[in-house]
Amino acid sequence: MAEQKTDGIDTNPVTVALQRVYVKDSSFEAPNSPAIFSGEWRPNVSLNIATKTSELGDGAYEAVLSLTTEAKQGDKTAFLIEVEQAGVFILKGLQAEDLQRALITFCPQQLYPYAREVVADMSTKGGFPALQLQPVNFDAVAAEAIRRQQQEQPAQPDAAPEASH
Repeated sequence: MAEQKTDGIDTNPVTVALQRVYVKDSSFEAPNSPAIFSGEWRPNVSLNIATKTSELGDGAYEAVLSLTTEAKQGDKTAFLIEVEQAGVFILKGLQAEDLQRALITFCPQQLYPYAREVVADMSTKGGFPALQLQPVNFDAVAAEAIRRQQQEQPAQPDAAPEASH
């Protein structure tokens, strides 16, 4: 449908709005407790981040930010926290490229503070100090993923046969 203008006013503006935030799934494991509580607390913490999106219709999208955080004390796992922080976003009036960028950077960026809070809360409730995850630049993460994907493509065999000249 073409944009409609009434007296110079755009009636189809760009809309980018967060409608709802919720924890879709979460888990906490402390497989070596209570023995892991003895000694000095100097964990090695790893963080894995993944995102996925799905279209819900009428400009609504669900974005899910998955965080997997593991704290190890030496070679023993102190705790493992998995969180799927989700949100429903309204994204209307965006060009395809801008919509894609919003889904892979803007939406996860909005959800991340909520997921960080869940991780800190779960680590505390598990008997450990609150784990304060560092901020993440999702624009840089997306750019790095695109760069890696472009580097891997030449190494993969071509799916289509070469055109003869």
